[in-house]
Amino acid sequence: MVKKSAPKTLDLTKSGSSPTNCQSIQSPPERFFRLSIFTQFYPPDFAATGQLIEELANHLKHQGMQVKVFTGQPGYAFSKASAPVREESGLLCVRRSRTAKLFPNRIRGKAINGLMFALRSALHLLKPIRRGDVLLLTTAPPFLPILGYLTHLLFGVPYICLLYDLYPDVAVGLGVIPNSHWTVKAWDFINRCTWRRADGIIVLSSSMRERIVAKCPEVADKISVIHSWANPNWIVPMPKERNWFAHKHQLTEKFTVLYSGNMGRCHDIDTILDAAVELRNEPIQFVFIGNGAKRQLCINKVNRLGLRNCLFLPYQDKADLPYSLTACDLSLVSISPGMEGLVAPSKFYSALAAGRPIAAICERHSYLRPLINDARCGAPFDNGDGQGLAEFIRRLAADQYLTERLGNAGRRYLESHFTPEVISRQYSVVLRRAVMKREAVSIAPQPSINGPLS
Repeated sequence: MVKKSAPKTLDLTKSGSSPTNCQSIQSPPERFFRLSIFTQFYPPDFAATGQLIEELANHLKHQGMQVKVFTGQPGYAFSKASAPVREESGLLCVRRSRTAKLFPNRIRGKAINGLMFALRSALHLLKPIRRGDVLLLTTAPPFLPILGYLTHLLFGVPYICLLYDLYPDVAVGLGVIPNSHWTVKAWDFINRCTWRRADGIIVLSSSMRERIVAKCPEVADKISVIHSWANPNWIVPMPKERNWFAHKHQLTEKFTVLYSGNMGRCHDIDTILDAAVELRNEPIQFVFIGNGAKRQLCINKVNRLGLRNCLFLPYQDKADLPYSLTACDLSLVSISPGMEGLVAPSKFYSALAAGRPIAAICERHSYLRPLINDARCGAPFDNGDGQGLAEFIRRLAADQYLTERLGNAGRRYLESHFTPEVISRQYSVVLRRAVMKREAVSIAPQPSINGPLS
């Protein structure tokens, strides 16, 4: 009996010690083909997923792909009430559908809004001219990849699942529904069907890959771990003394600790506030930029405790991000307990680009810990260790050389591993392989229907 070797997972982020070294992976020859991307969020939405898709689409366009993006009108976090229904720029075309805005900050409202967008996406896919040679479907909303499964069954179109978050696990982890609920079992079943038929699955972290393999071991060889990224040519380190954003909010004289992005249920804000309590009488300023389900709860807690070292600001326009992200001395990233492998904060990469040290609040098995150790750009802390975080902040506030050294190391690490050019090439490998695989199947000789002659 011959033993079968275990399937190998395609990890585009790990080859030797480099998390983005793809030299050992032979890329398919480049040729022109059409890519259709489906995602609910896209600029002018402030949602990080949408902004990343915009950058990815533009880079894939420059690699010779005709890219069509189907998205919604601003509905998550935005400064403009609407955006053009159609935009074109060379090989990139963006088509926006109406988006429901029913209670966008509540879980049920988000679910209904996402369902409405998925239905509009399904209608969009019914016309052949709107389907590309391959589909890239994000989990924004989380049930969007199901459309890839159905489109493949009906029309034979290859599709790639891009998993930003892992549902229904996120809902279970947040206590929205119990793990034993029939909805969870049904959703898991649909996920497995979708993943098995997919031509590729892209996840943002190694821990997310492990979660999927535990649920559906037979798709292990389809999974590619491709990190998020940040553009080092757009976000450039800048001294606070020359930063208008820092002057505007009076951040130049104090050591500033920044949390920028979504303050949602999947993010640990309590540990940050515990550190703020420890440092309440010291010249250290905490700045929270963004929105989310926990924002008002945090403001209420700060007011109740009488903390004067916490400043809350709304989401900033994209044009202002290079200044808001560099108006600090330390950046914070956090994942709530139980959420490891279910979410992957993109703010980590923009913090690297800003050239600031990073403190990550996460579990012991988080994928962020080896990244921080490899980059030598900061330190990780357990959830609930506000005192340890406070001590780290004190140390950096007292040692400007250490602060600059950690920030510079993180910046160099990003430039080597997580630029748009590097990451888009990794996406290109997965997408082109999917197209070539389908073409190889379509031209393969079919068995004779006449059978052997008697």
